[in-house]
Order: sequence, then C-alpha cells, then structure tokens
Amino acid sequence: MEKQSPGPARCGGPSWRQEGPPPLPRRWVRGPGDEDARAVRLPWPSTAALTVFVLAGSHFAAHVQTGRAPLDAFAHGLLVAGCGVLLVRRRHPVVAVFAASAAVMVYLGAGYPYGPVFLPVMVGCFAAVVAGCRRQAWAAIAMLWLGHLLVAHWLYRWLPPAGDGAAPWGQELGIAAWAVAIIAVAEVVRVRREQWARERAGRAAAAKRRADEERLRIARELHDVLAHSISVINVQAGVGLALLDSDPEQARTALTTIKSASKEALGEVRQVLETLRARGEAPRSPAPGLDRLPELVEQAASAGLTVETTTTGRRGTLPPGTDLAAFRIVQEALTNVVRHSAARTARVEVAYERGALVLRVDDEGPASGGDAGGSGNGLIGMRERAAALGGTIDAGPVPAGGFRVTARLPLAAEAKEDA
Repeated sequence: MEKQSPGPARCGGPSWRQEGPPPLPRRWVRGPGDEDARAVRLPWPSTAALTVFVLAGSHFAAHVQTGRAPLDAFAHGLLVAGCGVLLVRRRHPVVAVFAASAAVMVYLGAGYPYGPVFLPVMVGCFAAVVAGCRRQAWAAIAMLWLGHLLVAHWLYRWLPPAGDGAAPWGQELGIAAWAVAIIAVAEVVRVRREQWARERAGRAAAAKRRADEERLRIARELHDVLAHSISVINVQAGVGLALLDSDPEQARTALTTIKSASKEALGEVRQVLETLRARGEAPRSPAPGLDRLPELVEQAASAGLTVETTTTGRRGTLPPGTDLAAFRIVQEALTNVVRHSAARTARVEVAYERGALVLRVDDEGPASGGDAGGSGNGLIGMRERAAALGGTIDAGPVPAGGFRVTARLPLAAEAKEDA
C-alpha cells in the first residue's frame, strides 16, 4: 500500500474539499482542501530569510541598546531556534507558535536586547490562525505578553542585566497593540481563504451538476430514439417471422421497414454522440421537431398502428427546446401504444393555445398485457422533459377505456406567430 504524506494540520473550521474538476492554480494562501505535496513542503527559503533578518536586526539592536545583555552563543541559539521551529508551521502550526513564543520569552528573560525577535512569533501566529487554530494562537500570544509583563515589571530585579529598571507601561500597550494587529490580519486572511475555498467548492459542485444534467439529457435522448425505433423493429421482426413461409412478400416489407427504422435510429444516435465529441460545435443536422410528425405517423403505421393527427389553434414558431421536447413526447407516447396497448388506432392532437402548447395522445386500449421489453422510464422521461421547460404531463387511463397522455408546455409570450 502506498504511504501518503501527512497533510497540513487542521484545528477547526469547515473543510471545503474539492471534488470533480482539477483544482485552480495555487495562490500564496492555500485552501483547506489543497492537501498535496506542495502544501506540506517545509518552507526552507522563507524560514532561512527570516532567520538571517532576525540575527542581523538583533545585532543592530545590540549596538543601540547598550544597557542590555550582550549577544552570546545562547542568544544566537534562541534566535535560531525561534525561527527554525517555523519550518513545521504548515504541518504543526500550534507547535510552531508556542515554541517560537517560548524561545522569545526565554530570550527576553535573559535580558538580551529587543529587536526583530518578535517576528517569528508573528509568523507562527499568522500560520496558526490561517490554519484554523485561532484559540491556540491567541493563547500563545497571551502567554508571551503575560511573560513579558512579569519579567519587565516584577522579575527584572533578579534577572540580567544587572541594574536594569522596570519597563515603561507604554511599551506594554505597544506590545498589546502589536499582538492585536497580528491576530486581526491573520483573521482577515483566514476568512478570505475560506471564501476562496467556498467559491472553489461551489464551482466544482456547479460543474458536477452541469455534467450530471448533460448525462441525463443524453440518456433521455438516447432512450427516446432507441425505444421508438426498436419497438418498431420488434413488431416488424415478429411480423416477418410469422409470414416468412406463408407470405414472403409481406415478410420482405417487414424487413425493409426494419432496415429503414434501424438506419434512422443510427443517424439520430450518431447526432447525439457528435455533441459529446465536438463540444460547443453546432450539430450537423437539425434537431427533430413537430414538423417531423408525419414521419412518426408513417413509422407507427409500419408497426400496424393507424394514427390520426389534428392541429388546432394558430401555429407559432416554437423554441428549439420546446419543439424537440414536443416531438419526443409524442414519439414516446406512440411507442408506448405500440408496446403496451392492443389498440390499432391512436389519435394525436396538437393544440396551440395562448401561452402554451398542448399535446394529447389517446388510444382506445385495452392494455396488451404482454412483455414488450420496455425499461419503464418512458413516462419518467416525458415528465422530466416537460418539467425542464416548466410544463406538466398527465398520463393515465380514461373512463371510456384506453389511455391518454396530455402534455402542457409553456410558450414565451414573445414567440413569433406564423403569418
């Protein structure tokens, strides 16, 4: 089993884990979900630069603050230790901030000069707050401030350098303001980082939702194309087998119908799949619409079903999505008649009403009761198509016998009407 590197420490707060698309390019502040090798590398360059700066600044402060203890090997060790512990600030931010605070406390207690010695604590506190370890960072800062208060105002008599006096109280206010400023900046960065993480998670969820919707659309389209054509093929194959010996000419006609239906199905399947292979490109052939209703009637007739069609109202120019949905709903309804009904006659009514297109498909029944090999998703697919356009589907038996499917699809008020 492959051993994984430990990720950055998490002390609390929401975890926004990104799934689906690849993560966005890295920023200087990483989100909580970016747990890869780059997020857990030891920050050698920044820590080395900080160490050099602290050592140089402390030597400069030693020349200015002549009343403090001179820098010796122990002082240099404390400075290097306070900076070096920041190497683990990404994996263990709490350890880093407390260790840096402890090193600075010992440094000040030993009477060494002030200077950039507080910078390691600033960096450690910043890393802890951004990682979500807010309380621990506050506790480390409070420990350092209280320790300095104790050393500078009560223990200075027994600590080096000799003859040192109490620190002014104004200095304590300055240190407190410095600590509050560090925490405030770190909190702002933490909030901004979580906002970035939420945005990334939202974009990933939106991309996944679009992909799911596209898969559902393609599955629905393939189901409608194949269900209708294979139903016709199934019926004609049965006719051909039954008449192969007694009426070869009629069997030939059935085989011709099978060939035509399968060719049309292959063409429509190819059109659907082309939209996957060439994303963003226009399809090579127009999507089917109600202008192809005579083709459905002809295919149903080849399966032994007589279809009567009527159109009422003033026909308007339908939006492409509505036109395709109307065609597929009528296609699926006629397919269900061929599969599940013993009726040999069906009626299709297309009504252009004010603000809506109403489709009604009736058959006189009764149900055939045979296994037609359907998937059971036909009515579900019709309802999904209608719901996607804000419409409705009503399907069920009628009191006089038979089965009725009624679809109501809303039309935009500004749809143009044919003259």
